[in-house]
Amino acid sequence: MVDPEPIRFLDAEGRYAPSASAADYAAELDGVSIEDFQQWYRDMVETRAFDTEATHLQRQGQLALWVPSVGQEGCQVGLARATEPQDHVFPAYREHTVAKVRGVDFVELLKLFRGFTHGGWDVTDPANGNFHLYTLVLAAQTQHAGGYALGQLLDAKARAASGTLDAGEAGIATGEATMVFYGDGTSSQGDANESMIFAASYQTPAVFVVQNNGWAISVPVERQSRTPLYRRALGFGIRSVQIDGNDPLAAYAVGRHFMRLAREGAGPGYIEALTYRIGAHTTSDDPTRYREADELAAWRERDPIARMETYLRERGIDDAFFAEVAETADRAAKRVRDEILQLPPPDADSMFAHVYSEEHPRIEEQRVWLERYESSFEADQENQV
Repeated sequence: MVDPEPIRFLDAEGRYAPSASAADYAAELDGVSIEDFQQWYRDMVETRAFDTEATHLQRQGQLALWVPSVGQEGCQVGLARATEPQDHVFPAYREHTVAKVRGVDFVELLKLFRGFTHGGWDVTDPANGNFHLYTLVLAAQTQHAGGYALGQLLDAKARAASGTLDAGEAGIATGEATMVFYGDGTSSQGDANESMIFAASYQTPAVFVVQNNGWAISVPVERQSRTPLYRRALGFGIRSVQIDGNDPLAAYAVGRHFMRLAREGAGPGYIEALTYRIGAHTTSDDPTRYREADELAAWRERDPIARMETYLRERGIDDAFFAEVAETADRAAKRVRDEILQLPPPDADSMFAHVYSEEHPRIEEQRVWLERYESSFEADQENQV
């Protein structure tokens, strides 16, 4: 089997040069204005500035850990912009640009990595755009998304049975869909593959997005799979394509197409976005121990922000816009830094508040133990005085 060229609209430098495989998706870009493209660029630049600031905070001991997304902003902004407000998005832990687009404040992201919360943002708050919580347990979010997508389908079936919803040509039109993100390493997890079986069996409105950044920490993707990852989904009977993940236009066009099909009742889809993480897997990782400098340099030349800048300049956007975006992004990152450092530590009791819906003797025992433990420090200080 000869794999088609990954779907792209921008070449490596950012000039508009669609691949032959992009023809089926070109119409999805018809309604995107130059102002929209400028907003996409702003989303990416502001996220990278925040990302860089978060890394500094971790190095200064203000965060327990940080997960950089530098280099992967392109596919994230395009896919996030391809969703509709009623859709639900289930991230892994590196989808910072998606979080921004859906409405989550960057401060809420940092609360999690600072140890101030077990979850972060309120998923039920409309301001957070149906963007679910970060999931550090690999592939767990695929099961969460699978269950949610089934719920969307069953709700639509119930409405269709009651006569309040028309069935789509391909199946039950849900009017909403679920997008779930994970990486190439997670594609080898059982949960991810079970979720695809589940989605294909029930024809749920789910779109799987694999950000193939080349490395599962220190394990190269070619060691995990002897075929391109998108072919795995084809084996489950799920429509699947491979895109240039550093091309925001390709991510948007394909994401919009797949999400619309899912909402119309045509079942699940799978998008493999070929991208690259410029930095470390997390701030506890040293990528220089397993990656070659030449590989990193080659991918830096395909930076999604630089490509988008070239595209915008060719569309007539001048220096003033780029200077304003850079200044605004810098201010926004500093605002996040100031706010996170000024937040008071959470009440220790909060860690016990939502474990069970009702009081539980084991949880109460742990709460009392912690209270005594912390009180012991106060007693030691009094004795020293």
